[in-house]
Amino acid sequence: MTTGAQRATEPGAGPEDDEALPTLAEQMADQLGGWRGLVESSIPVVVFVVANIVGELRPAVIASVAVALLIAALRLVQRRPVRHAVNGLVGVGIGAAIAWRTGDERDFYLPGILYGIGYGLALLVSAAVKQPLVGWIWSVLVAKGRSEWREDPRLVRTFTQLTVLWGVVWLAKVGVQAALYLAHQDTALGVARLALGYPPYALLLLITVWTVRRVTREPAAEPLPGA
Repeated sequence: MTTGAQRATEPGAGPEDDEALPTLAEQMADQLGGWRGLVESSIPVVVFVVANIVGELRPAVIASVAVALLIAALRLVQRRPVRHAVNGLVGVGIGAAIAWRTGDERDFYLPGILYGIGYGLALLVSAAVKQPLVGWIWSVLVAKGRSEWREDPRLVRTFTQLTVLWGVVWLAKVGVQAALYLAHQDTALGVARLALGYPPYALLLLITVWTVRRVTREPAAEPLPGA
C-alpha cells in the first residue's frame, strides 16, 4: 500500500492502468519503511529488553525512550520521513510512562496488547457488518480516497476475506503476548513483542497487496445470457 498508487482498485482497470502502479516491492517498502524502518522501529524495544535483563526497570525505560528520541531526531536532521520513527516513539513513550508509574516492567508492553485486541476486534466487526476495514484502509493509502471497490462484488468479497484474515492473525499474536503478560513472563514477553511484531505484519501486507493486485487484473465475469 502506498499513497502514490493510482486506480489500484478501480473495477476493470487495464494493463495501461496497472503500469502506473508502484510495484509490489515498492508498496511493501513504503508501508514497512524499508530495512531501515524495520530496524529503527525495533531498536527501542530491544534496548528495553536487554537493559531490563542486565539492570533495573527505570534505567531500561530511560534508555529505550532516549534511543527512540535519538532515532526520530536523526531522521529529522537527515530530512527523512519520520512516520515510522514517530509511531515507534509514541508506542515506546506510552508504555514507558505506564511502566515507570506502576514500577512493573510488564506494563511497558500493555498498551501494545490493548491496542492489538482493539484492532483485531475492529477488523472482525467491520467484516461482519460488510464494511471491511482493510478495504477502507486500502482506499486511503492506495486509491487516493477513491472507493470504487465498493461497486465490485469481487473486491468486496476479497477485502472482507482479507479483513477476517488480518483480524484473526492480530488476535492470535496479541493472545500470545497477553498470556505471557498474565503469566509474568517478562523476558519472554519482550521477545514475543519483537518476533510477533513486523514478521506477521509483513506477511499479511504481502498477501494483501498480492491478492488485491491479482483480483484487479482479472477481467470481470460476463453476465449470463438472459440474466
